[in-house]
Amino acid sequence: MKIDRLIGILSILLQQEKTTAPELAERFEVSRRTINRDIEDLCMAGIPIQTSQGAGGGISIMPGYRMDRTLLSSKDMQMILAGLRSLDSISGSRYYRQLMEKISTGSSQFVTGRDSILIDLSAWQKESLAPKIESIQDAIALKKKLRFCYFSPSGDSTREIEPYYLVFKWSSWYIYGFCLLREDFRLFKLNRMEAIELSDTFTARHEIPMPKLSDEETFPTTGRFKAIFDPSLKWQLVEEYGSSSFTETEDGHLLFEHDYSDDEGLLAWILSCRDQVTVLEPEHIKKKLLHITSEIAKRYEGENHE
Repeated sequence: MKIDRLIGILSILLQQEKTTAPELAERFEVSRRTINRDIEDLCMAGIPIQTSQGAGGGISIMPGYRMDRTLLSSKDMQMILAGLRSLDSISGSRYYRQLMEKISTGSSQFVTGRDSILIDLSAWQKESLAPKIESIQDAIALKKKLRFCYFSPSGDSTREIEPYYLVFKWSSWYIYGFCLLREDFRLFKLNRMEAIELSDTFTARHEIPMPKLSDEETFPTTGRFKAIFDPSLKWQLVEEYGSSSFTETEDGHLLFEHDYSDDEGLLAWILSCRDQVTVLEPEHIKKKLLHITSEIAKRYEGENHE
């Protein structure tokens, strides 16, 4: 939009001593003629812009012109920019970067030194994630239903939802909305969504419950897990469950106890630890592990390995 470009140009001029029309044209992906018209509009709006020709020439703002930023403290600016940088890490457009330029204009007296907070919300699937987020944001803003293919442990399905919130939780992105198939509000993981498209306009519901994002509500406890871990996995237990989740035995092994929410997730985690864990409780998990490993052994029995 033109107004965004005008603010962006003003931001650059306030931050840099001088720039040129070709540089601005390349940055905003417009023609030099459009930039010249934008400069004229800024001058008409009362911004004291001066231009000079020849070697060393360019576009600049007259000395002494500045913006009043006394409403924002240094800490305010740092927190705002940290949040915008985190959103820019998953954005498929230039919007957040341009917004950062607008806000940080002339802020050297407020933000000094290197950035102390760096947050990257992107994932391994960043190239596919950014357009999904952009489509979902459009759907929420325009009140358009979303239709997509969804892949879950229970199987593949085609879903249509009324989207309400984009959620970042448990190191992943989700869309929260009313599922027309289940006739209830649901969270859908973006990495499991494909073939996303906007469909019909919908009227927002009067009561939209906030998504339940606490671990206790989303992953209710179903049992208690107890096992002995090899000392080489101490780092993993500390990272995932904290140093208070285990005690060291006399021989240096780790006695681990923790609640768990579902058998399948627990089994997958145990198997990822290979032979560095011995399950003590519950008994039915030990039986399931024995069955799984027996089936795996059968699959490879009889093969000739060189």
